[in-house]
Amino acid sequence: MKHDKIEGKTERQQRGGTRSPLRSAGAPRPRYIAKGITMGDTKSEIDINRIDMLVSAAKSFVGVVPYAGSLLSELVGNLIPNQRIDRLSKYLIELDKRLSQFEGEYIKAELKNEECVDLFEESFRQASRALSDDRRIYIASVIENGLSNEHISYLETKFLLQLLESLNDAEVIWLRYYLEPSLGPADTEFREKHQNILNPISATLGSDQDEIDKEAIQDSYAEHLERLGLIRPHYQMDSKTGIPRFDSFSGKPSVSYYDLTNLGQLLLRFIGLYEEI
Repeated sequence: MKHDKIEGKTERQQRGGTRSPLRSAGAPRPRYIAKGITMGDTKSEIDINRIDMLVSAAKSFVGVVPYAGSLLSELVGNLIPNQRIDRLSKYLIELDKRLSQFEGEYIKAELKNEECVDLFEESFRQASRALSDDRRIYIASVIENGLSNEHISYLETKFLLQLLESLNDAEVIWLRYYLEPSLGPADTEFREKHQNILNPISATLGSDQDEIDKEAIQDSYAEHLERLGLIRPHYQMDSKTGIPRFDSFSGKPSVSYYDLTNLGQLLLRFIGLYEEI
């Protein structure tokens, strides 16, 4: 693991001395060219129609991701079905931006760690199934934070990545919502942007089945986040009896509000959504 200490130093420090793993601010960012494709060019320049060309281009992208080299190219070739290579290509462009912040020797050294390679493999697998740009950004952010955080091992980072996989995009938005459950000026922009997801649905005895179904799905998001240990409920209490009040419609204890657990905050930090407020 990358944070195991040897004679007072981490394994990372033993390999690289006291040098920061981040690339120095003045160092130029290389441009990488693979089969006529330059990293950083416009999206249209890498929008290849034929699947065989797409596979070849994606493997080239992997091969030129800074400091990862042929190892990652081999992993992609073995792990990712051809029909998902286009999704992976988009992810690799995002990943490339983040890996370019690190010292080259640091990345090369970390890729000798089997747990680090396993983490990259997991990110490739998830990225090949990612349908949204936001999801690809979340995955790349986890990899970036896993490489830069000496206190969280690669095994633990993989756990966070798998935790992210267990959430759909709407549940990620709800998790971020619980970072600031009371509506304030600092969070207005986020809530307006995602109001189609965050608008509460409250079915009544007179509601039609569609409304009841939508409420059931929305309620399940909080229940799932709670089961995963990402949020915790605070129940409405009866002032006379001191026990929770129960919802007359669902028969469950009435929740006053939810807030994030430490694990929920950690996941938001690793996917890059914690610092928006």
